[in-house]
Amino acid sequence: MMDGAPEGSAEDWDLFARPLFEDPTARRLARVGVVDIGSNSIRLVIFDGAARSPAYFYNEKVLCGLGAGMAETGQLNPKGKARALTTLARFQALAEGFQITPLIAVATAAMREAEDGPEFRAQIEREIGMKIFVVQGDDEARLSAQGVLLGWPNASGMVCDIGGSSLEFAALKDGKVGHGATAPLGPLKLKGVELSQSALRKHIDAETEKLASQFEDPGKRLYLVGGSWRAIAKIDMARRNYPLNVLHEYRMPTADLRRTLKWIGDTDVSALRQLTNIGSERMGLVHTAAQVLDSVLRKLRPSEVFISSYGLREGLLWEQMPDELRQRDPLIESCRFAEAKDARVPGFGKILYRFVKPLFARAPKSRLRIIKAACLLHDVTWRAHPDYRAEVCFDYATRANLGGLSHSERIFLGLALLHRYKNNRAGRFGSLMTVINEAQQKEAEILGKAMRFGAMFSAQRPEDMGSLRWHPGRKLLVLSIAPEAEALYGEVTQSRFASLGKTLGAETKVELLPGA
Repeated sequence: MMDGAPEGSAEDWDLFARPLFEDPTARRLARVGVVDIGSNSIRLVIFDGAARSPAYFYNEKVLCGLGAGMAETGQLNPKGKARALTTLARFQALAEGFQITPLIAVATAAMREAEDGPEFRAQIEREIGMKIFVVQGDDEARLSAQGVLLGWPNASGMVCDIGGSSLEFAALKDGKVGHGATAPLGPLKLKGVELSQSALRKHIDAETEKLASQFEDPGKRLYLVGGSWRAIAKIDMARRNYPLNVLHEYRMPTADLRRTLKWIGDTDVSALRQLTNIGSERMGLVHTAAQVLDSVLRKLRPSEVFISSYGLREGLLWEQMPDELRQRDPLIESCRFAEAKDARVPGFGKILYRFVKPLFARAPKSRLRIIKAACLLHDVTWRAHPDYRAEVCFDYATRANLGGLSHSERIFLGLALLHRYKNNRAGRFGSLMTVINEAQQKEAEILGKAMRFGAMFSAQRPEDMGSLRWHPGRKLLVLSIAPEAEALYGEVTQSRFASLGKTLGAETKVELLPGA
């Protein structure tokens, strides 16, 4: 349970003081601000956008180091407290400027464990007017796991959230949060422990074993939440020369990650900083965090590890979501929101999807959702200069804040949208193409050229104007045109249809449907 609500209140679980999702069928989230007061950093995030897949309207982090030195003193760091007060005053002023007060402020391990935590919390409320809710360890684990579910709706495995002072484990099973537990294994806390390297390793292993022993079946997937894990992932990307610098859903096979952890242990901090541009304060914790992660991998033995950019803050939103909203696909919801906001003809993406779908009759559901996402996004960057529209489309898909999208799916989606506006992909995209195989590249090109053709041919009422039939065995692509659409099938349209047929390696045929 979270401390800080009025005693005896029936709404003591409701941090937001108002329902965030009053209408479970709503597509948009009313703007809401969350402050996360951690042992190392304090962050303000203002969420906006699609209700099921909120975007970051505003995001600011300050490394205050509240938990620095707590292992020795039992109290919050004095310099950290001063920085925290300044930071929280700024966040409060920003929220008032954005007209989203009251902010929801949640504090974790440092505030709940420090002897002067209650006193400092009272000072914040007195001087700044910000109410602080202190999250207990099991709640912190649960909220972090709920945040992971925001991006992976049916996730199974273990969530491991590292903060400055604590480490949380939580079990996920088919999209449900199970047991959660905490241990004092944050890198700030461990840096204050006066032990030799070998003794420190034994201490970390003992604490990790206590956590791991509480979970009978940790599963094969491990989801990592927290700034120190993200820093390690950046180093892993640099070591592997990975081409897509997007942390969310970044996948690391366990053997590869173990090699990176060893590399971190053998490499000077300044060299790692130069390679990754990670800040000095964060980098100062990476070696200790790497020791913790190495122990976690040895105890849980996952086959693959994923980075989640979603955690406690997003878990607070999940807490309030009605089940109907939770069941929606976060990718499709965010694409629908983008189409409604930015497309020239909102709603056309659904029609275009029906038009191109016959080309992908054998595609699994996992691919069809990406095809649907591409159709919804096919026109959202139309305001870009025509000479750069294809590149802007590609960047939009590969770098946007989209949940429920693996890295290979990002590249597939980006490539399809690139070919929506451009026949070839020569240029700066080469290294990124290594993330997907040649068959996937070809399929994305087919989708892009189908959208390119369909958007032109179907400029009016595509469901009434014509349809595609694809006969893969005969390698025959048939376009059926209604009489009222015959004028639409002009020279440029014919060229695009021929280009689609060539990419399919097919013969093309056009047939005029009988009039009404």
